Amino acid sequence: MKKFILILSILFCMGSAATKAQVSFSINIGSQPIWGPTGYDYVEYYYIPDIDAYYDVNTDTYIYLSRGAWIHSHYLPPHYRNVDLYRIHKVVINEPRPWLHHQKHWSLYRSYRGRHDQLPIRDSRDHRYYANPHHPHHNEWHPGRNRGYNNNHHYQRSSHTEHHSYNRGHGNNHGHNSDRGHGNGRGHGHHH
Repeated sequence: MKKFILILSILFCMGSAATKAQVSFSINIGSQPIWGPTGYDYVEYYYIPDIDAYYDVNTDTYIYLSRGAWIHSHYLPPHYRNVDLYRIHKVVINEPRPWLHHQKHWSLYRSYRGRHDQLPIRDSRDHRYYANPHHPHHNEWHPGRNRGYNNNHHYQRSSHTEHHSYNRGHGNNHGHNSDRGHGNGRGHGHHH
């Protein structure tokens, strides 16, 4: 009987840990920059065709090619200071180290350069995004009331790259992770 209770306890603990890991893996709405596009519960990277660079949501870093090497930085290089991240198109890439497949991404998504067809998280009125502490309506977020994270009946979650059927609306302005840039957030904000 003791063995049975011990085994049952171990299985219960393992199940709880697995469930907790699943939830933390599959939802990161509150970590996505407010210039990111709406429609995703989970994002690892954005590929940004207009600047041919990546953004790592988990580490708050840009990854771009400079003199043949991939640079990881919390800031965009100076020649991108006027890029409006709220307006330009971002492609969600959920795969490890996507820059290793840069040629594939460039080929697939270079036609998205100059597109302004995504609603940024900052402009969303979906209460799920209010969980982001940098969202303008964060003070309206109520954890007990806003539990729709896994209710994806009209949002698509991509396991690899973005699907384009949900894109709607336009953004304006721009910033570096959650609008922490210098005043107008021109891609060179502060990392916390």
